[in-house]
Amino acid sequence: MGNHDDVSSRIQEHLARLYDTETARTTTGRLIAMLDRYDGLRAGATGGELFDETDLVLITYGDMVTEPHEAPLETLRSFLRQHTEGKVPGVHLLPHYPSTSDDGFAVADYAAVDPALGTWGDVERLGADFRLMLDAVFNHTSASHPWFTRWLRDDPSYADFYLALDPATDLGAVTRPRTSPLLTEFEAAGGARHVWTTFSADQVDLNYANPEVLLAVTEQLLDYVAHGARMLRLDAIAFLWKEPGTSCIHLPQTHEVIRLWRTVLDSVAPGTLVVTETNVPHEQNLTYFGSGHDEAHLVYQFALPPLTLAAFHSGDAMTLADWARSLAAPSDRTSFLNFLASHDGIGVRPVEGILSPEEVAELAAHVAANGGSVSFRSGAAGRSPYELNSVYLDALAEPGDSSGREVDRFLSAHSILLSLAGVPLVYFHSLFGSRNWTGGAERSGRARVLNRQRFARADLERELADPASRRRQVLDRMLDRIDVRRSEPAFHPNAAQEVVDGGASYFSVQRTPAADDTTVVCVHDVSGDAGRFRGRPADRLPGGARLVDLCDGSEHVAEPDGTLDVPVDAYGVRWLRAT
Repeated sequence: MGNHDDVSSRIQEHLARLYDTETARTTTGRLIAMLDRYDGLRAGATGGELFDETDLVLITYGDMVTEPHEAPLETLRSFLRQHTEGKVPGVHLLPHYPSTSDDGFAVADYAAVDPALGTWGDVERLGADFRLMLDAVFNHTSASHPWFTRWLRDDPSYADFYLALDPATDLGAVTRPRTSPLLTEFEAAGGARHVWTTFSADQVDLNYANPEVLLAVTEQLLDYVAHGARMLRLDAIAFLWKEPGTSCIHLPQTHEVIRLWRTVLDSVAPGTLVVTETNVPHEQNLTYFGSGHDEAHLVYQFALPPLTLAAFHSGDAMTLADWARSLAAPSDRTSFLNFLASHDGIGVRPVEGILSPEEVAELAAHVAANGGSVSFRSGAAGRSPYELNSVYLDALAEPGDSSGREVDRFLSAHSILLSLAGVPLVYFHSLFGSRNWTGGAERSGRARVLNRQRFARADLERELADPASRRRQVLDRMLDRIDVRRSEPAFHPNAAQEVVDGGASYFSVQRTPAADDTTVVCVHDVSGDAGRFRGRPADRLPGGARLVDLCDGSEHVAEPDGTLDVPVDAYGVRWLRAT
């Protein structure tokens, strides 16, 4: 475990910022003993770069693809090996634990695999074939979790594991991500208790002011690494620490817990990436990098999905470009997780202060007109949109558009995703060209089900076997574009990025790696009209420089002053490499 005394000293410093001096001292000793038990994790640790241009992570449920008489996790593994052709090296496996609601995010047992999905052996085999990201759903447990049921029975081993408050307590300052009540009544050994439930009545928040909670959860975190996790996604981490009278979001104690976990993982499993999931306004999201060396390695780019959607619906990429100009990871050991779609909807809180309320309302109306839905949250100003529920293919669609350009539009949007500095995340339904699952949403009464359809493998294979099918076209074109990205050092997550001004119709960035003089200028049409891109890269090209389009192989020549003037199809993409 690295330098034992140094690690112990740093852990005690973290704990002293959370608890009193004596609690910090005794908890440090117990935590060091825990780390000694997990010291063997270092043998599986990887050195060198944390990520590079070949990295990409696919988001998927464990039972996204099933077939009779086989564990869904094994079916998923073999299906992805068959269809991604080695071009998708990472998998974000959404919660595979026993759960009682929210498609896995109300965890009933952190230490188990849902028997309906498979076993830990199946998880480990998936991790042997793919760089595995597991969910650490540690803000809350299911109301059926043994910790909570024993807390309700006044088991002294679980005293203060959860938060019960007088319902008259003033909690008006608490930031809410949902419209459901913050406190939920449960019957306990001594009578009714009103318990803190940030997300739903079945998702009961843990009390990290109790160091026993921190110790129990930290052991689960290490156990996930022991089972093959190389990336750990800290779900809903912004809400972790509760302090009545405050907003209970982004509190200093929350950041300190992340710093503690980073110290723990760096000491016994170096190279394990800490990922923070914070669906909040962009500037707040960036704080989870900490100094660039002590909190998250990777932070989600939650503003990217709605800004990209807005660019295509307006035909104007200027707001997206202005936002992209501001992006910079704080160190070469950190980067962004770029995505357009996930198991959740398209969050719109991250664009507060970037898009106007009227622009957000227009996006919401557009998504609803395409068969999607809108989820709301409660706040001081009343009810406001929180999330647009839709697969991204349908969210991008133009109502009534029969031009057949939906795949071109979709690929252009995802080419923006793939061109940006950071590690790309692609949702299963995006890679395989899904539409909104309206039947599932109607039957369940839950809008979030729209983009969570599962498949019988035979049905999905039948569609993919048809070269003219939408699914096959999307998959083939996405894999081709991913393959281009994988081969270019300019797409390293930390390669330099500069926005190139070429007019409102185009989102354009120049990527330049530190290691050589290769540069790639990426041009994406958002207007849907064929035209010409004319712009001068920020790092000036020499006059007459020759460029090759990595997407179609065509060659182009820069003007004498280094300006590019190239034709671009409607929703076209040009990735132009100059040496």
